[in-house]
Amino acid sequence: MLPRRWLIACVAIGLVLLVAFGAAFFVDEPIRRYTEAKINHALKGYSARIGKADFHPLGFSLDLFDVVVVQDAHPEPAVARIPLLSASVHWRALLSGRVVGDMLIDRPTLHIDLTQARKEIADPTPVKERGWQEALEAIYPLKVNHFRVRSADITYVDRGPFKPLRIRDLMIDATNIRNVRSKERVYPSEFEVKAVVFETGRLRAHGRADFLAEPNPTFLSDIALQQVELDYFKPITNRYNLMVEKGVLSAEGRVESAAAGRNVEISKATVSGIHVDYLHTTQTAGTERQQRSDATKAVAQANNAPDLRYHVEALEIRQGNFGFVNKEAKPAYRVFLSDVNAVFENVTNQKSDGPAKARLQGKFMGTGEATVRATYRAERAGPGFDVSVRIEGVELPSMNDLLRAYGKFDVVAGRFDFFSELKVHDGAIAGYVKPLFKDMVVYDPAQDKDKSALHKVYERMVGAVGKILRNRTREEVATKAEVSGRLDNPNVSPLEVAVKLIQNAFFKAILPGFDRESGRLTGRASSEGS
Repeated sequence: MLPRRWLIACVAIGLVLLVAFGAAFFVDEPIRRYTEAKINHALKGYSARIGKADFHPLGFSLDLFDVVVVQDAHPEPAVARIPLLSASVHWRALLSGRVVGDMLIDRPTLHIDLTQARKEIADPTPVKERGWQEALEAIYPLKVNHFRVRSADITYVDRGPFKPLRIRDLMIDATNIRNVRSKERVYPSEFEVKAVVFETGRLRAHGRADFLAEPNPTFLSDIALQQVELDYFKPITNRYNLMVEKGVLSAEGRVESAAAGRNVEISKATVSGIHVDYLHTTQTAGTERQQRSDATKAVAQANNAPDLRYHVEALEIRQGNFGFVNKEAKPAYRVFLSDVNAVFENVTNQKSDGPAKARLQGKFMGTGEATVRATYRAERAGPGFDVSVRIEGVELPSMNDLLRAYGKFDVVAGRFDFFSELKVHDGAIAGYVKPLFKDMVVYDPAQDKDKSALHKVYERMVGAVGKILRNRTREEVATKAEVSGRLDNPNVSPLEVAVKLIQNAFFKAILPGFDRESGRLTGRASSEGS
């Protein structure tokens, strides 16, 4: 039997615990209301609701259940739902004489649609001034030193029949956040991030940070991406007339964001099986000009920028397919490279890093062997590059839609080769393009039996011109066009330059002296007949 004094002590401790837990029970609702009010006072443009609060006096911890955050302008659907947010004393730091907190956000779901994203982007208030950090600090009186997110699920939903962009099983673990003030580019806090990206991709980042740096947190992190499916980005790429199908990305590198600037180092990146078409239509012509202008300005600002450096040591493309689709032409056509294998090395925005180099092999129009070699320099006066293009053995019938669109004829046989060397330096372009045609058969009675008599005459004339221009020893139609001028106009894209070059050097070589307008062609056909 316990001595009397021990019995009295046990009863006293029990009464104290009973009173403490009873008091905690009665203060849960006031704490919930108080915390909810403080969070909403801190937030700008968003509101939060707390379903339930549970205060634990012995451990001085607080659990918040069923936290819901909505965007005031577009409250449906909720931006975030948090089943459990738990804050407590960081006991390990307490052993070192520091009274700081430990915060866990368990199984949160974040859901953002296009309307909400546009509202967020249009808001003139910077993100760091929206009160998110103050809202977290309002939850618990101790400064957070250990921050964890467990099993988060993030979804972005765009308009149209696109698959949502989803990151699941996201884990964030950041420690030693409340370190003393650090020197420049000293990162005292360790963090780790893991996630499943879309269906098969994996993301992992591990590094160090200074979460208290002013005006923004700074960090240095190793990042690895594995098997990220690229066609999930359709909602974004479609806005730039890029139709992306298939393709997976794997990459690894290091990213640093310091007070002095940002540095992105990609040691290796691989894109496999991607299919990309650039779509040109009458409706997109206006936006294309603006996009080209914006892109040109962005490249100019990034080139040799003192506070930004990006460097890709090696980017490899395996079995890619890249095309240009012109739906404005009559008929519409697609020019493409298939079975593309390419390597880009030393891609950088800093001239001091030296020139970038590219090697590409593929099949032009699925039949001809194409080889491209290029060197790119981030010059201060604009981009500079040397490029050599060699295309051989293209079966001309594969280009019939293109021939119909620009030459108003098609072929039944023939081969197309193309050679070019171009140099751009200080905004000036120089070089040549040389298209060649061999064994070209334009008119065929069987294939052209349903065409009009006028068009049959036209195709016979095209074939005759081909014979006149034919190289007698090689049986080829060939010409060589010199190229020179300046690329100072920000509204002119390399693609436009290439198209104009092909039009001038290719079609004018085949059809010298012939007008493509049907009325004038009729007159010439009549004079030939007389």
